[in-house]
Amino acid sequence: MKTETGRLATAVKKLPPGAFAFVMATGIVAAAFSLIGLSTVTLVLLIIAVAGLVALLCALGWRIVRHWDSVYADARNPAIAFGYATIVAALNVVGALFFSIEPIVTIVLLCLSVPFWLVLTYGIAAAMMLGPQDGPPAHKANGSWFIWVVATQSISVVTGIIDHGLNVNLLGVIAVGMWSIGVMLYIILTVIITLRLMTTTQDAFGVRPTYWVYMGATAITVYAGWSILSLLTEMPIMQATHDFISGFTFMLWAFGVWWIPILVIFGLWRHAVKRYPVRYESELWSMVFPLGMFSVASIHLGKLLGLPVVHDMGVICTWIAGAAWLAVTVMMVRSASQKQVPGETTTEKIAHTL
Repeated sequence: MKTETGRLATAVKKLPPGAFAFVMATGIVAAAFSLIGLSTVTLVLLIIAVAGLVALLCALGWRIVRHWDSVYADARNPAIAFGYATIVAALNVVGALFFSIEPIVTIVLLCLSVPFWLVLTYGIAAAMMLGPQDGPPAHKANGSWFIWVVATQSISVVTGIIDHGLNVNLLGVIAVGMWSIGVMLYIILTVIITLRLMTTTQDAFGVRPTYWVYMGATAITVYAGWSILSLLTEMPIMQATHDFISGFTFMLWAFGVWWIPILVIFGLWRHAVKRYPVRYESELWSMVFPLGMFSVASIHLGKLLGLPVVHDMGVICTWIAGAAWLAVTVMMVRSASQKQVPGETTTEKIAHTL
């Protein structure tokens, strides 16, 4: 019993900033299966996502109280700090799932996510730009930075869903504003991260699963665009932006599809060419989430624009995302059964080497 308590305390102390990616991935895969009519699978995954969210929020609270120095150090480290954006996205992914069940839960989770987003955007980002660093922060840019975009667009998605369901027009304006901010962040971060990939030599450890969020960020931007385009077109903000959002949303979907083969090549190069071992690391959830997000975005966009091929790609990818979720879950359970703290060694190594 004492040993188990010690392991739990260690796990909380070493909790990776991106730990909430598990909730994001589970929730979005649940949403994807709901769109193809598998309600039982959806319910099971929703229960797992809620349980994971509650457990991780408790662990985060414990870590903040007992290990503030570690929390602060992670928030100041450009290599891993944007992992904290998974908190915002996880709250809103679960919140979106609850809207058809109990809208008040969606609203509460949205309100809870906003302070985290504000701290991320104006606290962590500003500290990186203005605080003392061991070199320029951009030298540590990696795929996890795109989770900032995902967090921003998750707020756009949920505000759009609430507006569509409850007809609160102010939220529609906020949804468009957050979508616009997310688009600009994606463009800025794509330039920074791609330049780093093009101007530095990569090794197998550095080419991490978080680079899949390159595609995941486009997918959630497409999903946010769909939620905005579903709003009442009589709104002045919709009349002013409808055509732009519609065209840009499809363009981002196509750009996300373009990224998929490159990301597969990254994985093959890492594991087949460089022989990096395939083992559980918490960042694998950052690969599952984009697959589920692409599925949801494609199904919705295909229906909205009347493009069956886009819809069907989403349906196919739902099964791929489900298989990926199951595979990573098995790896996580096996890792836990071997009395290892999932992701702790990887996260520490990223913090010190990237």
